[in-house]
Amino acid sequence: METRINVIEKGKGALNAIFALGKYLSKSRIEKSLLDLIVYRVSQINGCAYCLDMHSKDLLAEGESEQRLYVLNAWREAPFYSDRERAALAWSEAVTNCDVPDEIYEHAREQFSEEELIDLTLAVNEINCWNRLNIAFKPEVGTYKVGQYAVQSV
Repeated sequence: METRINVIEKGKGALNAIFALGKYLSKSRIEKSLLDLIVYRVSQINGCAYCLDMHSKDLLAEGESEQRLYVLNAWREAPFYSDRERAALAWSEAVTNCDVPDEIYEHAREQFSEEELIDLTLAVNEINCWNRLNIAFKPEVGTYKVGQYAVQSV
């Protein structure tokens, strides 16, 4: 598949807002490992091959287990996700699908403060934005190196 537009190279000015959001989220009270897991799950839902390649490499380098990544698509049936992770995964799926039922909200509120839930929602929206940019402009999948796009400064 041929790259349509190199968004990182050609969209520097436009991407500053997304980079600022990433910088903000890097200081969130939500643990990085959980944010990274959410980013990977949302990328699965959206079918973004570039982001799946990128985030699987980063997650593995950070110590995430292959088993948890392989089974993430069926997290509801798997025994190795915490209650906090389950609440975040359900929330992330609901926000991505634009349908957040009260029971998912209540479960999330049991695990997250209001500020954390806002940050979680921003993280879901950030990766949805990246997924849509990458799906639209088709960066070359498989070329990402671990840590290549660590939090960008604005």
